[in-house]
Amino acid sequence: MENQAVEAMALAGSTNLDFSVVALFMKADLVVKAVIILLVAASIWCWAIIFEKLLSVRRLNKRSDRFEDRFWSGDSLDNLYDKIGSRPLDPMSAVFAAAMREWRRVSPNGGGSATLGQRIERVMQITADREMDRAERYLTFLATTGNTAPFIGLFGTVWGIMNSFQSIAISKNTSLAVVAPGIAEALFATALGLLAAIPAVIAYNKFSRDLDRYAGRLENFSGEFSAILSRELDT
Repeated sequence: MENQAVEAMALAGSTNLDFSVVALFMKADLVVKAVIILLVAASIWCWAIIFEKLLSVRRLNKRSDRFEDRFWSGDSLDNLYDKIGSRPLDPMSAVFAAAMREWRRVSPNGGGSATLGQRIERVMQITADREMDRAERYLTFLATTGNTAPFIGLFGTVWGIMNSFQSIAISKNTSLAVVAPGIAEALFATALGLLAAIPAVIAYNKFSRDLDRYAGRLENFSGEFSAILSRELDT
């Protein structure tokens, strides 16, 4: 028993056990390396999307706040449309511009006011859907990463542990110095999978909630603006 302990200590002393991130990657199997590279790339891309969405959602709300202040300031709709022009800066002003463009295209006094009102509502709905699709861009990648990254990391872990068992069988030695490096390499893939998935899931839930709230705000504005135009048609 003492001889086995001495041999294990000697083997541990003679083996350079380096558990740094770089060392674990360099010693990993080719498949595990591919898994690690994939997860690191996905994590970097997720963080890029997170920072971009943080800025874009904040900018979206600020621009919509400024537009609503101008819309309810008492200025005429025609003057506001002329100021916005053909390049609205936010989805709310885009919905307004699309409705005003349809409004100007057909004279309300030319008959068919009910049909014109339906067309305006349809145009606003199409514009709102298009703008929200643009605002929700890249959220699918966050959801996909959050759902699949742990399983990809688990695949790398299983593959690494299989290689560790093969090394044990070849060396016929079950000492910690032989087992630990392979297990550490395998578990490193799982850690990276969680590192990529957890921020992606949190960010996806946050941005989905923020954009759902903004979509409700956009829908409320469309309803109010449609009511305003309906009153104009009835006069």
